[in-house]
Amino acid sequence: MSLLSVIVPCYNEEDAIPFFYKEICKTAEELKKEFADLECEFLFIDDGSVDKTLLKVKELREGDKRVHFVSFSRNFGKEAGIYAGLENCRGDYAVIMDADLQDPPSLLPDMYRALVREGYDSAATRRVTRKGEPPIRSFFARMFYRIINRLSKTEIVDGARDYRIMTRRMVDAILSMKEVNRFTKGIYGWIGFKTKWFEYENIERVAGETKWSFWKLLLYSIEGIVAFSTTPLAFAAMLGLFFTLIAFILIIFIVIKTLVYGDPTNGWPSMVCIITFIGGIQLFCMGVIGEYLAKAYMETKNRPIYISKEEE
Repeated sequence: MSLLSVIVPCYNEEDAIPFFYKEICKTAEELKKEFADLECEFLFIDDGSVDKTLLKVKELREGDKRVHFVSFSRNFGKEAGIYAGLENCRGDYAVIMDADLQDPPSLLPDMYRALVREGYDSAATRRVTRKGEPPIRSFFARMFYRIINRLSKTEIVDGARDYRIMTRRMVDAILSMKEVNRFTKGIYGWIGFKTKWFEYENIERVAGETKWSFWKLLLYSIEGIVAFSTTPLAFAAMLGLFFTLIAFILIIFIVIKTLVYGDPTNGWPSMVCIITFIGGIQLFCMGVIGEYLAKAYMETKNRPIYISKEEE
């Protein structure tokens, strides 16, 4: 017998969970018809929800022993939820899905076939459209993927979702990376393994509202860049070298000008602007360095990625 673990990170998804459970049960039945030796478990990760998400999951648990859950002591974020799901799942295969049905369960049979029949280590999904999203959010999302793929040696596919099925050996490889500042999309690319991609158009949430604001996505993108690229540090160093060179040239120019034309006292407004500009560049470079130091500082604390309050 083989076991497929369906990992579902949840944060305030009480309205979406009943719809998700109904659809995933249909998909599990479809898989069972084709693969008689396949069983499923549904592992819900309650990321410190403040609504009735955990209660809904417990109600499902009472009627279906395939349902399990891990409930956090507070909100640790989706990355912690994904890690907790992978750490607590028992399956030979594991798939990560959102509860809002933006990850269509109908793709799961084809994704599973890619692993068991075609020899892939994982089957992943990516959106080819962003229909329904605010235009400015879509623009910055596309720009993020362009920037991070230029800065990082780790390939991160544009439009990639967390919706992915993996073999146990790939799950174990992910779990071997214990870093607290996690960017799972980058981790997938860094560890390698043979992956088949499935494309689909954007699907609206079945219920509830997205928990990802523009500000949260911006901070998440910075996490990804810092986690998988040191190019910003090199950029800061090159910027410093460039302005040092400019300053040296200007010093020579001023010396020659003073010797030839004397030493006039005008030009202080432009000098103030230059000093302000250079000061801003210095603060920017210090901020880049500080971001890396902060991440290193948090890693040295060796805090747990999440704390479980209740599980079953």
